[in-house]
Amino acid sequence: MPREIEIKLRVEDMKSLSRALKRLGAKPVGEGKGRIHEWNVIYDTPQGGLAKHGQLLRIRTESPGANKSRSTTAKTAKPRIVLTFKQPAVKPEKAIGNPANYVPSWPHKVREEIEIEVADAAALGSIFEGLGMRGWFRYEKYRTTMKLPTALRWAKNLLIELDETPLGTFVELEGPPDAIDRAAQLLGYRRSDYILKSYLALYLEECRRRGQSPRDMVFDHK
Repeated sequence: MPREIEIKLRVEDMKSLSRALKRLGAKPVGEGKGRIHEWNVIYDTPQGGLAKHGQLLRIRTESPGANKSRSTTAKTAKPRIVLTFKQPAVKPEKAIGNPANYVPSWPHKVREEIEIEVADAAALGSIFEGLGMRGWFRYEKYRTTMKLPTALRWAKNLLIELDETPLGTFVELEGPPDAIDRAAQLLGYRRSDYILKSYLALYLEECRRRGQSPRDMVFDHK
């Protein structure tokens, strides 16, 4: 099963980050090479059987768009729908395969992941519901995916993903561990800045901090 190796970094100063990305030569890649709106639905059994085992089943709908409102998302391009299944996070030294290549003081989030494109999010959701599951959590964000110039060989398989979320702005670095560490340092971050939690976990923490009941993690569309 393919492995996902990544970290999150909270963006406190967008101007400073933009300057660092420009200095490194980061350029948008992917469908449309721009800002993409993501609408995510996480499915589970009523008893939370998948979550209890550290697994995740998600349908994501990706649409080009510039405004923080689903109603104003660009409708000219056909959305890309992705089904994702993730296994529990594992220890990086086991997932990478060679403990000699892993620096314990620079941890990364490592999960086995399968992703496939599907044609109809509603139909797939109906199948899951027919199997006794439900879409129990929904969240949205805007993502801009970037890569560094090919001249930087160390960054060949590195993805830099700028995420605008209802919780704030984050950068996800995904790829080889050494490339993640090097990019984080060049962007002005330290080891202590690494975030390994999911957006769901971060959202639940924020709800507890505010004394609010969790709902869906969405933008205020008023």
